[in-house]
Amino acid sequence: MYADASRSTSPDPQTDPFGALEREVRVLIRRAQSTSAQTARIIHPELDASAYPLLAHIAANPGTRGSDLAAHFGVGRATVSRQLSRLHELGLVHRETDPEDTRGQQITLTEHGASRFRHARDARITMLEGALSDWEKDDVAELARLLHHYSADVVTWLGSQHGTEAVSAAAGPATT
Repeated sequence: MYADASRSTSPDPQTDPFGALEREVRVLIRRAQSTSAQTARIIHPELDASAYPLLAHIAANPGTRGSDLAAHFGVGRATVSRQLSRLHELGLVHRETDPEDTRGQQITLTEHGASRFRHARDARITMLEGALSDWEKDDVAELARLLHHYSADVVTWLGSQHGTEAVSAAAGPATT
């Protein structure tokens, strides 16, 4: 069962807003991870949890390249290449040589992939509608706006040399 959040020793948002935010982001990420594999299995029983965000990005950006996906998700090209190969094997994506640069490929969803993605996305939306059924629609819209703003700012900060150095420094010395 879920623990009663009111009994936790969470940081006080008024006195420690960044500590409170870190906790909530951590919990949100953990809960999202716990549902990611289930969502991927809605698309295809052999998919891993990383497939849904990849398919979502391809659906929103048809013709994207593997290198663009790697940059967007902050992973190596080899990782994306393996994931795309698996999605292609399962008939979910189509790869076509990029006419502007024959070294690259443009990635789109197949009809089957688009249908399976929409089904999984609709299931997630239904879950969110159920979980937040007592919320005002304006509050849901505000949460979406703030999460988008947060994500964009974190990506920008991490992309800066300052952000990379600060994250490395905060992590402390590497141990071997």
